[in-house]
Amino acid sequence: MISAGIITVSDKGSQGKREDLSGPAIAEMLAGIAIEIKQTIIIPDEKDQIQEALINFADVQKLDLILTTGGTGVSPRDLTPDATLAVIDKEVPGMAEAMRQKSLLITPHAMISRAVAGIRGRCLIINLPGSPRSVKENLAVILPALKHAIEKIKGDDSECASE
Repeated sequence: MISAGIITVSDKGSQGKREDLSGPAIAEMLAGIAIEIKQTIIIPDEKDQIQEALINFADVQKLDLILTTGGTGVSPRDLTPDATLAVIDKEVPGMAEAMRQKSLLITPHAMISRAVAGIRGRCLIINLPGSPRSVKENLAVILPALKHAIEKIKGDDSECASE
């Protein structure tokens, strides 16, 4: 079983001024597969708080997967990718590229997404957009590769090639 955490990054959501619909959308999509949500939190768009949450989930709770939602655009308060880049050991650019590529078929605004994916220790961290619809569209793109990616991150040395 893959263990996961969901971090919703939203100033209004963290103040109770907006209902978090994106975090539950992620949880709903993961419910049908072998991924167990261990914790969900809502935090403001503050780089230090995002970094602290990512480090806690990866290093202390030892989660296999962290999915963030929100804060991936270009506005001054969109800091999720910056916080993620500050704590990961290496990027997994193909996941973010695949999400943007698919989203570009739906909206030209996808090209301003700064979402990143990367690895901290043995944890895969992926930034998703903030809207529930965009979360579902983006997560659907990467779901088929999640289990394999996490197995590899955790040290699986079997061959990747398929015949």
